[in-house]
Amino acid sequence: MEQIIRIAVQKSGRLSDDSLSLIKECGIKFYNGTGKLKSTATNFPVEFLFLRDDDIPGYVADGVADLGIVGENELVEKDKDVLTLKKLGFSKCRLSLAIPKGQEYPGIHYFQGKSIATSYPKILDDYLKSHQIEAEIHEISGSVEIAPSIGLAEGICDIVSSGSTLLMNGLKEVEEIFKSEAVLIGNHDMADWKKAIVDKLLFRINAVQKGKSNKYVLMNVPNASISRVIELIPGMRSPTILPLAQEGWSSVHSVLSEDQFWENIEELRAAGAEGILVVPIEKMVI
Repeated sequence: MEQIIRIAVQKSGRLSDDSLSLIKECGIKFYNGTGKLKSTATNFPVEFLFLRDDDIPGYVADGVADLGIVGENELVEKDKDVLTLKKLGFSKCRLSLAIPKGQEYPGIHYFQGKSIATSYPKILDDYLKSHQIEAEIHEISGSVEIAPSIGLAEGICDIVSSGSTLLMNGLKEVEEIFKSEAVLIGNHDMADWKKAIVDKLLFRINAVQKGKSNKYVLMNVPNASISRVIELIPGMRSPTILPLAQEGWSSVHSVLSEDQFWENIEELRAAGAEGILVVPIEKMVI
């Protein structure tokens, strides 16, 4: 029997798109046509299960899937016994409290004794208890924003990305209670051979993520300024320095984070660096 691992992925939506994009960037090939609920990779020992996001923590905890990619909000809300292997840095959002736009908001004690509609009762309850707030929580599965306008609740607690949906429904965000992003989760009891495959997958994910957060930078530098430039862009081990045809100048090549580049760009120019090029990195293995 072929040894493969199973990964549960959300079957549709932004998190699904971002998850599948990461997997493909890891060089893993598979077919996920419309309505397909299961797919096996052609060049890596993995099978994908396309599921509802709120089912993924349970499937991983029960061992039906070995790994899962899910939002932290669903992971914490479902409270299943799984391992969090890696934060993935995409599908970021926040869980926030919101009230009608016309209401004055003096602080979290506004919600004392009030009713709140949400699809995340556990996270909300934990937050309210941490602030000694007693409120009535109405758990609903969708269309949370409509609750205040139909008299179901006086406020809501829901996922917010841009805030435009709240505004369209006459609401305003007043309290952020939880930050979320996609995470890779795993079952506690994987066999050693499964762990070996997971390690190979994590190696690929790390290489892709390192590439995205770093840039390959090259520039022309007067030889007299090379030591100063090296201080500003030290690189992974050390920069590459190549002599130019023009005497007294060299080409300096290095890898650094984009933030680090922008922090140092003016000092690089002041040191005499010219013709500065910044190139994306597809993969980065350290």
